[in-house]
Amino acid sequence: MRISTKIRYGTRAILELAIRFGSGPVDLREIANKQDISVKYLEQVFIPLRTAGLVKSIRGSKGGYVLAKPPAEIALKDVVEAFEGPIRLVECLNDPALCDQSRACVTREIWGEVSQAIESVFRRITFEEMVKRRKEKELQTLPMYQI
Repeated sequence: MRISTKIRYGTRAILELAIRFGSGPVDLREIANKQDISVKYLEQVFIPLRTAGLVKSIRGSKGGYVLAKPPAEIALKDVVEAFEGPIRLVECLNDPALCDQSRACVTREIWGEVSQAIESVFRRITFEEMVKRRKEKELQTLPMYQI
């Protein structure tokens, strides 16, 4: 399983909005500059995020994007599913009729267990947690001055 560029960039964009949650709309160009992502590509990334109800756009001269709900209520799973749909490593997990072997297939069970484990981690990690981790990393990278 590979995490697509859209998922990675979508995650970074939502994280940027989560960091600034409660301080008003953030311009797409500002997110793009801060995250080193092209504005054009980021525009495409925001379409599924908006459709999934994760972000809202605010029009006007001081407009931009805001999270549609608090960072504690948005999980990494929400972003992944906005782009890819349900987390399933193989198609027969969604539709057993796709394979004649589904009823007796041991590997299907294993892929199901792996999918559930991945989904569990993605569900557990909220953007509130990610903001906390980000702040901890920033503290670790501050220069140390000694006299």
